[in-house]
Amino acid sequence: MSEGRRIRGLDAEQRKALRRRQLLDSALELFAEQGYAATSIEQLCQHAFVGTKGFYETFDSREACYLALLAEITERTEALMNARLAEGADEPALVDAFADALVGDPRIAQVAFGHGMAVSPALEHARRENRRWAASFVIRVWQSSGLATAPAAHLRVAATGLVGGMFDLIADWLVTAEPTDTGPLRSALTGFYAVVRAGVVTAAPARS
Repeated sequence: MSEGRRIRGLDAEQRKALRRRQLLDSALELFAEQGYAATSIEQLCQHAFVGTKGFYETFDSREACYLALLAEITERTEALMNARLAEGADEPALVDAFADALVGDPRIAQVAFGHGMAVSPALEHARRENRRWAASFVIRVWQSSGLATAPAAHLRVAATGLVGGMFDLIADWLVTAEPTDTGPLRSALTGFYAVVRAGVVTAAPARS
């Protein structure tokens, strides 16, 4: 069976995958640099060297492109955190891995938390799902560290507040510091994590 016409050595599926990659790379660059609201589909296409027809064969809308980019960032972050946990990283190392995933490349922070961020009901739903995953991950870490005696509802509230606070610290860092200077942010994330964890330890019932 024929695989179809090949262009520059690529078949149709390979060209589609390449087009998608080019558009997502351009979305990361342009949304971070000039903001989601100020970036048009035409600009994305020009930057990616993809025609408008090619864009709509890949994404239904600019929002769909942003959602795909956010999903990619989320998947990479989750994979990194799960890998570090499986390797036996301690809690400070996990906080540092979290920082690496989201602020190691300032463009990612801008797209997820800064002026490159898009706002819509669908995107807010995606972000809430991300926060719920992150809170569940924190609970896994706490339970593996001996905090399983704390009430489940208490752990969930504390973990959700911790994740929301860490995300807000990143958003604040984006508008108050040089994006290449992550040291103060990493210290703030580590300190905030330690304070919340200490509160969970204090609230957990003593083992009998």
